[in-house]
This record gives sequence, C-alpha cells and structure tokens, in this order.
Amino acid sequence: MAARSWLVLGLVLALGALSSQAEAGRAFFVFGDSLVDNGNNNYLATTARADSLPYGIDFPTHRPTGRFSNGLNIPDFICKHLGSDFLLPYLSPELNGRKLLDGANFASAGIGILNDTGIQFINVIRMFRQLEYFEEYQKRVGGIIGAERTTQLVNGALVIITVGGNDFVNNYFLVPFSARSRQYALPDYVKLLIVEYRKLLLRVYELGARRVLVTGTGPLGCVPAELAMRGGNGGQCSTELQRAASLYNPQLLEMIKGLNSQIGSNVFVAVNTHLMHNDFITNPLPFGFQTSRVACCGQGPFNGLGLCTVASNLCSNRDDYAFWDAFHPSQKANGIIVKQIFQGTTQYMYPMNLSTILELDSRT
Repeated sequence: MAARSWLVLGLVLALGALSSQAEAGRAFFVFGDSLVDNGNNNYLATTARADSLPYGIDFPTHRPTGRFSNGLNIPDFICKHLGSDFLLPYLSPELNGRKLLDGANFASAGIGILNDTGIQFINVIRMFRQLEYFEEYQKRVGGIIGAERTTQLVNGALVIITVGGNDFVNNYFLVPFSARSRQYALPDYVKLLIVEYRKLLLRVYELGARRVLVTGTGPLGCVPAELAMRGGNGGQCSTELQRAASLYNPQLLEMIKGLNSQIGSNVFVAVNTHLMHNDFITNPLPFGFQTSRVACCGQGPFNGLGLCTVASNLCSNRDDYAFWDAFHPSQKANGIIVKQIFQGTTQYMYPMNLSTILELDSRT
C-alpha cells in the first residue's frame, strides 16, 4: 500500500512540474521547408537530407543535425533570443514528456505550399501532414496537462511558417516546360499559391495559433544555385525567378493583411525575408561578408551545383559567406535575418516586429 502511495505521489509531482512548465514558458512551433527544418527528414527515407558533414560543422556539437546550415538556423536564433532550448524535430523520439511543452519543429526539407512540390525527394512531410502532426501533438499534450491548458499553451505560443520558395525552385522552374509552367502562366501560378497558402494559414488559426510569423521568399534568382544554372557567363541573378519573387511577395503581404482584417486581430505577421536577404546580397561588405555570390560549400560555378558533401569545396571562414550551400544562408546570415525579425521596421516586419509582439503579449 505504501509503495502504491509513493507511486501516486510521484505521478502527481511529475504532472505538477509539467503543468508549471506549460504556464511558465512560451511554446514555439515551426512549420515549413529546409530553411527551418531541424532534422525531421533524418527520420524519413528521402534524398532531401543534411545529416552528414560538413553540415553542422559550426553547430555547438560540431556534428550534423539535419539542419541545412553550417550551424544554427532561423528557429535556433529565435530560441536563443527567447532564452529557450533549441526545438526538437517532431519525429524525434526524444520529444516527449516535459520537452513537448516547449513546442516542436514540424518542418521538412523539400516541401512547398502545393502537395506536388518536392515529389522528386520521394518522402517528405508536406504541409497538410505537418498540420496533422500539429493536431496529434495537441492530443499528446492534452493527455499530460488537459485539454484546457493545452489550448492555452497553443494560443499563447509563437509560430513561424517558412514555405513557398520550393514551389518555384523545385516545381514551376525545376525543369524547362514543367507540368505547372505548362498549366499556368507565372502570374496565375502565383495567384494559385496565394489562394492555397491562405487556406493553410486559416487552418493554422483554426488549430489555435494566435501569433504567427509568415516569411516570404528570398531573392530566389540570386542564390548560388541559380547563378550557376541560369545566370549565364556573367553569373547574373535569374530574371525569371526574380520576377517570381517580385510577384509573390507583395501578394503574400496583401493576403496577410486581408486575413488579419477578416479575423479582427493581428494574428499573422508578414516577415519580409526578401528584403532581409537582399540587403546583404546586394551589399555584403557592410554585413561582414566577403561574398554573397559564392557558396561556402559546394561544387561547380559559384559552388552552386548540388548539396554540400565531404567531396565539396569547403571555405575555411564560414562567416565570410552569406550562403552556406547552393540554396541556404550561412549561420551568420541566419543571425542577421533574425535580428531584423526582432528589431526591423514595418518595412521588414508588418505590422510589427517580434520584440513589439513580446512586449505587447507580456502585458496581457
């Protein structure tokens, strides 16, 4: 009988600790593609992987984690600013118990807004599935702290969604005369993406998210991969992909404004990652970069062909490079982007930056 009493007491204390954690900290949820994937694809049979060196060479463990970076990515820097631990991938077996209450990273490299984006990577977690996992997550947490507190945890959480670039790079422009480019003229394709993205954001809202950072695309035509494949002898930014970004990003902002107006609250915050990237791509030296054209790790022109492998060219000073590999910013560039997320003017963060959000939410 005494042993049973101690078991019950231990369970009560454990649940109490979990409940306190839910009240004390702010959960953080991440959805999207390789720019924010913390390693979900490590657990999938997919070709979209970053689980071998030199990926992760500058991560605190100096080992690959599945992040498409030499070190920290955007969610990691946000966690550092918030004073919280790095998020675990949702598929990680370590994500259980108390760690669930910190939030989760649902992102998967290769995916897009559309379900047919990334099919060449065989097995990835598409957006609809990421949101299904988010529902599953809430049921798991509900089993620990109850449905009411789970709703409070999700309502009070910070969310970031980074998706859209692959719908151009790995779908519409993947090959000449792709299925989507034959089906839609570029302006019509952009409209399709905006309509489908709006549905995803509304679903995120329905699932309880109330503070959602929504990133646009970077200057798609200026990444080393596009300079290598489409830039010609002069290595100019791809006109086609730059046009795509110039059409997409303003429409994304207007869609977000419309959603907030419909809801009656600034739930969604537009993150102008196009401008954030463009600042150091067009003028790298003031940001401490020696180049924004050549990737630190890769092969071929501008080190822009293929992903980073042990056989690739590898720069010795990663902080000199705005791009880590053919598509992804370096750790240093990710830090600069997150600084703007926290401090940027409405030109970068509309209608407010993350520091303002945190200040407003601390009063409620």
